[in-house]
Amino acid sequence: MQQFTVPQFIDVEDKILGPVTIRQFIIMLVGCIIIFLGYRFGDLGTFILVLAVVGSLSLLFAFVKVNGQTFHYFLLNIIQTTRKPSLRIWHKSYESKELNMLRKLDSDIEVVQAVVKKAVKRQHIRDLSLVVNTGGYYKADE
Repeated sequence: MQQFTVPQFIDVEDKILGPVTIRQFIIMLVGCIIIFLGYRFGDLGTFILVLAVVGSLSLLFAFVKVNGQTFHYFLLNIIQTTRKPSLRIWHKSYESKELNMLRKLDSDIEVVQAVVKKAVKRQHIRDLSLVVNTGGYYKADE
């Protein structure tokens, strides 16, 4: 039988520079480019504002994990959770076609009288249990 190697630790990201993964490197690179553009095309106040906001956001998205999830997955899960109702209730609404069809079905159905069950005697139950327990050798008096 042919054997295959099964990949393990598929949820671990590849490291490229020490402990930094490819995802973290790309996030930090984009953050640095935005900060550089703020330095190049803005004045000192704009640069400091861009540095603080973009730098903290890029560090947050690159390195912070909440409950074992990266921050952007955590943020997406929070957004999805707040948009969905906490209690899901099914409300079936009928259209007029469906209601008319149900009315026709109800009028076509005949009501059958309920079958009355006979009262079973204890002796009959005992006889049946003896027949079952003895494998049919016991014959009850009819």
